[in-house]
Amino acid sequence: QVQLVESGGGLVQAGGSLRLSCVVSGRTVSRLSVSWFRQAPGKEREFVAAITWGTGRTSHSDPVKGRFTISRDNAKNTVYIEMNSLKPEDTAVYHCAATANDGLFSRKLDYPYWGQGTQVTVSS
Repeated sequence: QVQLVESGGGLVQAGGSLRLSCVVSGRTVSRLSVSWFRQAPGKEREFVAAITWGTGRTSHSDPVKGRFTISRDNAKNTVYIEMNSLKPEDTAVYHCAATANDGLFSRKLDYPYWGQGTQVTVSS
């Protein structure tokens, strides 16, 4: 059973940075495609970024492109998302999600495994 645990959220001022971690257990992260999604109050959960297993190709959504970077540390079985130049509209609960399929998937239904999420709040 794959389990995902996020950490690293918090309160930050606009323009600041945070790095979120997603620790994976039950399967080696190099054999999983992992993504980050976020959900703001009253809104649908939306795709943020993804990284494939194997070659580690990445994809980032347009709202975060150039500011957020997804990466993977196989030795620590952890996936990160580095978030820079944060804006108040980035405020949300951030979830990581995983699938054993190899690819850059942006739909929630593509991911059978989910973490509980970590809150990110950006003040103006």
